Amino acid sequence: MERYVLEEWAEDYRAGRLARREFLRRLTVMAGGTTLAVPILHRLGVAASADELAQAAGAPPAAAAAPSGVTVPPDDPAIDVVGMVTFPAGPATGLGYVARPRGNGPFPGVLVIHENRGLLEHFKDVVRRLAKVGYVGLAVDLASHQGGTERFSDLAQVTALLAQTPPDQHVATMNAAVRHLQGLPYVRRDRIGATGFCFGGGMCWRLATANADLRAAIPFYGPNPPLEDVPKIRAAVLGIYGELDSRINAGIPALREALQRAGITHEIVIYPGADHAFFNDTGARYNATAARQAWERLLGWFDRYLRG
Repeated sequence: MERYVLEEWAEDYRAGRLARREFLRRLTVMAGGTTLAVPILHRLGVAASADELAQAAGAPPAAAAAPSGVTVPPDDPAIDVVGMVTFPAGPATGLGYVARPRGNGPFPGVLVIHENRGLLEHFKDVVRRLAKVGYVGLAVDLASHQGGTERFSDLAQVTALLAQTPPDQHVATMNAAVRHLQGLPYVRRDRIGATGFCFGGGMCWRLATANADLRAAIPFYGPNPPLEDVPKIRAAVLGIYGELDSRINAGIPALREALQRAGITHEIVIYPGADHAFFNDTGARYNATAARQAWERLLGWFDRYLRG
């Protein structure tokens, strides 16, 4: 996952979406210092002097103007927002954000898995969007073991933490979140799905290989799970990708072959003209048309496998 994040940053830098100083600053955060950043830059094919790295390391995080990430406000009359919750997650305390439809239920539940910057408002909004159409949503904070995303003022530190945490630890936290979701009195414990985005898409794939209770999983442009674990999947999987996301799409043929060989119910959809992270309406690569179509397909998939 660390390599995945570093390659994503390098891709954003080369495309002009990430300023050079901010790119170098993030690398020093990930590496743990300027000296250790040098071999990483070399592997990425980027040259920088020691002075430039030192100046970047001392710079404040770049401020980026972005939309609020709110499309369904917490006071929407169709939903009840439970807000932040805690749950047992091994030796740590798991954190998450829950919203539910109005009414007694029980309702199907969906775990939402964030991108590599942690549990930001956009993912809480995705939870509320799901609640508005009849699902109890829980957005898990995979930085829980270090106090959660809100503890950090520098999101590059959150990204470094997430990338350097062993994937099995993330899977354990997600499994704990699924158990919490299943234990809510207004949730149908036998109708649980999951969706995730970018880094969270990769985590969604891994969760699907590790949790037989999932009936449906929808990873958005996530890196492949270990292909040898694909036969363990019991969920119906809808993989969503963008046509321009060549780095992630390079893994699709091998993944598709593994899914077919294992007889896993699946569909892989690649949206024309869309790039990595096209669903996030607070990001630079947001594609409104592809995002709307992908959301409609997501709802159809969950309707089929969680309500049916």
